[in-house]
Amino acid sequence: MELRDLETFGEPGAVVYLADCMELMRLMPAGSVGAVFADPPYRLSNGGITLKNGRLASVDKGSWDRTLGSFEKDHEFNVRWLREARRVLKPGGTIWVSGTHHAIFSVGFALQTLGFTVINSVVWEKPDPPPNALHTAFTHAHETLIWAVKSGARHTFNYDVINSRDPRSQVSSVWRISPPSRREKLHGRHPTQKPLRLVRRALLACTREGDLVFDPFCGSGTTAVAAKELNRTFVGVELEEGYARLAARRVEASERGGVLREISGWPVFE
Repeated sequence: MELRDLETFGEPGAVVYLADCMELMRLMPAGSVGAVFADPPYRLSNGGITLKNGRLASVDKGSWDRTLGSFEKDHEFNVRWLREARRVLKPGGTIWVSGTHHAIFSVGFALQTLGFTVINSVVWEKPDPPPNALHTAFTHAHETLIWAVKSGARHTFNYDVINSRDPRSQVSSVWRISPPSRREKLHGRHPTQKPLRLVRRALLACTREGDLVFDPFCGSGTTAVAAKELNRTFVGVELEEGYARLAARRVEASERGGVLREISGWPVFE
């Protein structure tokens, strides 16, 4: 199989391939990617329930989110895709992986086993989270993002763009960001869609204009939109055609470099 054999969506500079992420990454050149942002399956679709708009609702999201049969198999999946992601990353490229406690500890262990160094463990705090429906645990009010680099490599951190000039106002590793707004879902919905503000901040921190950003679990295309708005190039891969088409609609509706014009004049963009 070659890249030209795969169906694509999006536009030049922001392309989504319809394929399995492992198949696509094997076709990608080693050391070709500046940053990876990944939101892999949480393995939450197990018949559980939650509260949605005040009513009980299933947490099942689709077959892609179900366990592969055991923790060992689920962990091996994380090891396999992270190994390929490491291969396609440039020496100083970094990777972001988001997840809940159902999968993030497997991801963190796999990253360190494969020779990554964790730069930060970031908490995405969700304002007004849904209450715990069964009253069996604390309300789940956050997700975790792991930011890592190949061990021994020097990574990019655009400190002056992310932080104010006052050292006392440095951005911490706890990010209080609301879930995706209605505007971000105008073109369709994805059950694990991330807010643009969250992904923009991650990419703004670790990439520069023109860098290639890769997302192995593209979903609704939030990473693609964030990359385009920041004038980065983007390649993603998605298993389900409906979501690939949704990503393409969102990319088409976004403005290349639009966010950069809002923050122009900061040192990193001079």
